[in-house]
Amino acid sequence: MTDGDRGRWRTIAAVTATVLAGLLVFIALVAPNDINGLTPAAFVRLPLEALVGIAFLLALPARARTVAAVLGGVALGLLTVVKVLDMGFLSVLARPFDPVLDWVLLDDAYNFVAESSGTTAAIGAAIGAVLLVVAILVLIMLATLRLTRLAVRRQDAASRAVAAGTVVWLACAVLGAQIVPGVPVASRSAAGILYNRAQLVGVGLHDQQAFAAEASVDAFRDTPPDQLLTALRGKDVVFTFVESYGRVALEDPALAPGVGAVLDDGNRRLQAAGFSSRSAFLTSPVAGGGSWLAHATFFSGLSIDNEQRHRNLVSGDRLTLSSAFHSANWSTVAVMPGTTRAWPEAGFFGYDRVHDAFGLGYHGPSFSWATTPDQYTLDAFQRLERSTPNRAPVMAEIPLVSSHAPWSPTPQLVGWDELGDGSIFASMSGEGAPPSAIWTRDPTLVRSEYGQSIEYSLSSVISYLEKYGDDNLVFVFLGDHQPAPVVTGAAASRDVPITIVTRDRAVLDRIAGWGWQDGLRPSPQAPVWPMDSFRDRFLTAYGSQPTSTPAQH
Repeated sequence: MTDGDRGRWRTIAAVTATVLAGLLVFIALVAPNDINGLTPAAFVRLPLEALVGIAFLLALPARARTVAAVLGGVALGLLTVVKVLDMGFLSVLARPFDPVLDWVLLDDAYNFVAESSGTTAAIGAAIGAVLLVVAILVLIMLATLRLTRLAVRRQDAASRAVAAGTVVWLACAVLGAQIVPGVPVASRSAAGILYNRAQLVGVGLHDQQAFAAEASVDAFRDTPPDQLLTALRGKDVVFTFVESYGRVALEDPALAPGVGAVLDDGNRRLQAAGFSSRSAFLTSPVAGGGSWLAHATFFSGLSIDNEQRHRNLVSGDRLTLSSAFHSANWSTVAVMPGTTRAWPEAGFFGYDRVHDAFGLGYHGPSFSWATTPDQYTLDAFQRLERSTPNRAPVMAEIPLVSSHAPWSPTPQLVGWDELGDGSIFASMSGEGAPPSAIWTRDPTLVRSEYGQSIEYSLSSVISYLEKYGDDNLVFVFLGDHQPAPVVTGAAASRDVPITIVTRDRAVLDRIAGWGWQDGLRPSPQAPVWPMDSFRDRFLTAYGSQPTSTPAQH
């Protein structure tokens, strides 16, 4: 190869590197933080931040310029990492990443992958994530440095380009030019995201003090145990969370016919068996995931929408619904088929016993993430707690996990006398879908599988009540949160259905003033309460009035 050839190749390599650097910085500036916005047309934008950045760098002396370019590149790399995190959080939890409060969820993500796909996959995913972050930071920083050097070498051309770009940007801003509806050509999205994150940081840093102030107001802190839950004495009271059972299951045209048919048929069957029911909606603090936060909100009467609040809650002495039952001499139990590790929070919630995934006697297959089919979970509760002779009334928390993502495969109901140790489910487990499947498969199929899983979970509850319900059972079932946006779509509410079922009309008469609707299926006009308001209303309806000023909702 001649010197001329080498020179041409070096020139081609330099031009290619510069073009790639420009593309990388441009993409980092204008890329949306919502994966649904990743379309080619969304990149036809002129970022104001690029124009301001070039002008600022050209005005600096050489040494300061290099430092500023490095810092700017690192900042742009961090912004890109935040956008990637936003894409994941918006897709799964229907909200952006919180830079103060959400880091702890990365550990939960690791544990979810480990439990779903194995430790090796979780370690590989963690290493891959770290390498990706490092690569983003280094590459964008190097790209910024390269473009800065080019702008300095061709300062006159760069200055003219900035001036012309500014005129075009202002014209597009004044005219409101848009190629994609809602996405202006005159872009300042990077600055907007940084401003939003700065606000979240401020809120996050003060959230601990705000939560402490909220938690200091406890309407039932000083209520004597003998005045708690007096109208439910002698009853078994069960609070059952149906995973991802959201309002979408009742109102989406593609889901409502199947789920509604299960509820309507169940309502007729339960009425024939002597049961009555009332239903409404609660607004969960979370969506798409974070079940434990919803459970803590429901039981504590405080809005628990992040892990920092949850940790502060369980390290305190707040009266929860479950601890109120414990104080009032119920035998309290948590049946936790999704718990495969130690659960120290059981003591805070006042549980006498915990039956985790390993304590239910199940020897059948897992159904993707769900370790135990819901029907078996309810049967195990009956066998372990309600079939014991000469027992005290029991209060139970039972999360049902068959409707946990990825919603495939779904078990089928069998005869209650056929359940045995769960081996009967072996023929139903099939190959199944990995947890990541909901992001890669046809959304229509995913939504259909979600609906089928909700139908199964609700059918298990209804069949249990038919089989084992009696005059002394009060059964509350509700959703913990809406499913992921792949099911609900964007901007969905956080409402979840809640239903109380019992044969004792006096129990329902106590909540006549709530305005809840008869039956298992609340209509769109049913009352909607914040989930954190339920504790106080329930304790008031079935026991004494508050002894102190209640928190405002």
